[in-house]
Amino acid sequence: MKKRIVCFGDSNTWGYDANTLERFPEGVRWTSLLAELLGDEFQVVEEGLSGRTSVVDDPLFEGLNAFTYIHPCLMSHAPLELVIIMLGTNDTKERFNLTAYNIAQGIARLSLKAKNTPAGIKGSFPKVLVIAPPPIGKEYYETSIGNSMGINCDRKSEEMPMYLKELLKIQGTEFLDTKGFIVMNTIDYMHLNEEGHRLLSKLVFNKIKNIL
Repeated sequence: MKKRIVCFGDSNTWGYDANTLERFPEGVRWTSLLAELLGDEFQVVEEGLSGRTSVVDDPLFEGLNAFTYIHPCLMSHAPLELVIIMLGTNDTKERFNLTAYNIAQGIARLSLKAKNTPAGIKGSFPKVLVIAPPPIGKEYYETSIGNSMGINCDRKSEEMPMYLKELLKIQGTEFLDTKGFIVMNTIDYMHLNEEGHRLLSKLVFNKIKNIL
């Protein structure tokens, strides 16, 4: 049986292309590139949903709260070797009124839930890797998404990984910070471009080699 990895995230895991407003194809998305790097021994399951938050319900759109969905999601893909969580970008939206620390708390809480879901081999608990996405570029507010996102999203996404690292250290969860290695595109400043997907796949691959 192949070793199964679930990549659980938002539009940057789904593969949203800000240039076409559609989905990047296989061979461009970081999840599919990761599968290529890992080889035939592994199966990478893409669980990306645009707009997904870590622990809050969105008053405008249905079904985006990861906390209420992650348990059945992981159980449906069991048995799992590893769960990779990359969230936080959407949590910065002004309508949620969360601080950078609150966002980190939510992701840490979600991570703990994943770690305690019996979706591993023979009902064991899977390993979990949490990725802090690249910070939102400050120019985002001048683009078409500015009104929807609201203010200070860039600042919160810049500060969040520092808090998240400390909270995950307490619970003993693997952490990967993409800040300084990958930047968002120059269209809406909150999605990965093709180069970003390629770089992320390599970062995650190198991290996985030390986990599994």
